[in-house]
Amino acid sequence: MADLPKHVDIHEEGPREGFQIEPGPIPAPDKLELIHALAECGLHHIQVCSFVNPRLVPGWADAEAVCEQLQTKPGVDYTALWFNENGLNRALAFADKLVLSGSISLAASNAFTQKNLNRSHAENLAAMRKQTEVHLKHNIAVTRVGVMAAFGCNYQGDISAEQVVATVADGMAIAAEHGCTIEKISLADTMGWATPIRIERGVAAVRERWPGIAIGLHLHDTRGLAVANAHAGLRLGVTQFDTTVGGLGGCPFAGQKGAAGNICTEELVLLCEEMGISTGVDLDRLIEVGRMAERIVGHMLPSELIRAGSLGAFRRQAA
Repeated sequence: MADLPKHVDIHEEGPREGFQIEPGPIPAPDKLELIHALAECGLHHIQVCSFVNPRLVPGWADAEAVCEQLQTKPGVDYTALWFNENGLNRALAFADKLVLSGSISLAASNAFTQKNLNRSHAENLAAMRKQTEVHLKHNIAVTRVGVMAAFGCNYQGDISAEQVVATVADGMAIAAEHGCTIEKISLADTMGWATPIRIERGVAAVRERWPGIAIGLHLHDTRGLAVANAHAGLRLGVTQFDTTVGGLGGCPFAGQKGAAGNICTEELVLLCEEMGISTGVDLDRLIEVGRMAERIVGHMLPSELIRAGSLGAFRRQAA
């Protein structure tokens, strides 16, 4: 068991993830209000939009409008998501506001790759080689290998740590072919199969093979274990997590209507605070932003803290 980290880096994906899946439409001014409020909470990484096909993802048909009006805050990295060269070209138009970096994204489940992308694993490797070449052509550094379905898959079942290591190795081979230096390996619990023991086995196996590369976790709360899994990750020394404020978003990949999305940002911040781990985030302010997000989408969000408040607030009342 590694020493607990002194600080955890939170990558907030609520705006992109949440507004991508909401039936909406959510007006651009509301999206910007949430993004700007998040930047005032002490977060240093905010994923603000998706540059994807508006027919397939109508919730982000206004990605350009949001980026044009985005007011950036010094010290905050604003990022976006894209899946092809057309999306990258759209993002490049806002290189003065967005931090652009490339990723080699694979899945440890062949069945998920086929279901989600209509590709075999070999075909997806070829697609990632091409995508890496596109990034480098545009002088976008490729610094991350991401593995989806790293802890289990609704379509294939259990995923072993050995399968995860083999998938990461495929991504590392693509990076090596193109002279890319990988700085982070991201393990995603895409369909909510992770448990603390699966987190321990997966992280340990990847760390043993690539001890010098940081590991990040992308946890979904599909089966209510995201906080428990984050706790396991923290005890292993994981220092980077993807989250969504209020629990915005959902999991379109789970094959289950209404499946929960990422771990709530405020729940992870509370967990870290109670373990003595710094996040730099103002939790009470973040909870208010979660309440704002709930008002914007017009329905209840999964976060318990939106209703319960922080422990710190009650401690101050009791003092």
